[in-house]
Amino acid sequence: MKSKGPRIGNLKKKMLLLLLAGLALGLTRSPKKHWWILKQIPKELEKENRQALQRAINSLYTSHLIEEKDNKDGTTTLVLNENGRKKALRFNINKIEIKKPARWDEKWRVVMFDIPEKLKRLRDSLRLHFREIGLIEFQKSVFVYPYPCGEEIEFILELYNARKYVRFILAEEVDNELHLQKKFNLC
Repeated sequence: MKSKGPRIGNLKKKMLLLLLAGLALGLTRSPKKHWWILKQIPKELEKENRQALQRAINSLYTSHLIEEKDNKDGTTTLVLNENGRKKALRFNINKIEIKKPARWDEKWRVVMFDIPEKLKRLRDSLRLHFREIGLIEFQKSVFVYPYPCGEEIEFILELYNARKYVRFILAEEVDNELHLQKKFNLC
């Protein structure tokens, strides 16, 4: 069943993603994450004309996806509210891709989750997204991957508000490592 919220066009999607990127930049202190976030900002935003941009901002405001905050210096800041944040994350989930480095660091990324039965749909969604980005199910609620994928996992967890159910481990060896190496074409 689809939600009966306001229609979100391409320009509005871009604006929401840009506001989300600004929020993420403000919340992280890591320069590495700053660069990752900046790379995620859609380049198409530069192509839009100023008038269309102003209409999109006004429309987002009336759609209750952003809020205005008046600053002491007389300027106004647009802030992504909770609804806008969730919509922006949903737009980007299908574009997630883990970049594989040229060389494997010989470490395993293990993602484990323990989600209550009453949240079965959340559990199924996480499994689906983990598989889609290339993780392999090691056991029922345990996935492995040979390359750095922490930022991508964090993005998925943020989207589903599932951080409290998931643990991330960096392991140097796994007892059936040869089997996993074959699955990931590492040997």
